[in-house]
Amino acid sequence: MIATVLGIAALALILFFAGRYIYKEKKKGNHCIGCPYADSCPKHGYGGNCKQ
Repeated sequence: MIATVLGIAALALILFFAGRYIYKEKKKGNHCIGCPYADSCPKHGYGGNCKQ
């Protein structure tokens, strides 16, 4: 019982922090979250796709 509650709490924390990270990155204007070139991608200015 306690292991289940701890597992659910850990999963909830992981989801919370992942959501918060995505929210902050979108607020900064990053469209390709997780891309190492997100800040300097030349395709952003032309509305292109970031997949290289």
